[in-house]
Amino acid sequence: MKNLPQIETERLILNAITCSDIPQIVEYLQDKVYSDFTSNIPYPYRKEDAEYWLQLAEEAFVKRQGFTFAIRNKDKKLIGAIGLHDEGSDKAEMGYWIAIPYWNQGYVTEAAKAILDFGFRELKFNKIFATYFPHNPASGKVLEKIGLKKEAILIQHLKKDGQYYDIPLFSIFRNEYI
Repeated sequence: MKNLPQIETERLILNAITCSDIPQIVEYLQDKVYSDFTSNIPYPYRKEDAEYWLQLAEEAFVKRQGFTFAIRNKDKKLIGAIGLHDEGSDKAEMGYWIAIPYWNQGYVTEAAKAILDFGFRELKFNKIFATYFPHNPASGKVLEKIGLKKEAILIQHLKKDGQYYDIPLFSIFRNEYI
């Protein structure tokens, strides 16, 4: 795979994030909710943060360790991002964010289904997993909708703003999916 493929769903186009997406990414991620709901999106979010994230995504793809896609509507407008990060042992972690104007419309569920398919059929992962903060139950609902099941609660797994969080771990296996 020389380039990140383009994946199309009923309402979405998943493809590579580009430098021209940076202003939109910075605008979307200004809301503190993204920092509150994730372990790796800083607040405030700056242009330099987006440039660094894009650089990391490109480097991970070159090494075949990360596959980060823009989530775009059919008008090709960026509305979020989703990806798989190869954790070794034929497993990958899925992560995503979606711009607030597009919440509760099924876009993440639609994108995540496509990414599961890509991960199992194209990348041949055996396991795809995801975690989320308990104060973001909508993310857990997305995982359940696409077939992931709760595997564990990781006790005091993440520390954020001086507080430890028990983190739900959801997963699905290739033989359950295909």
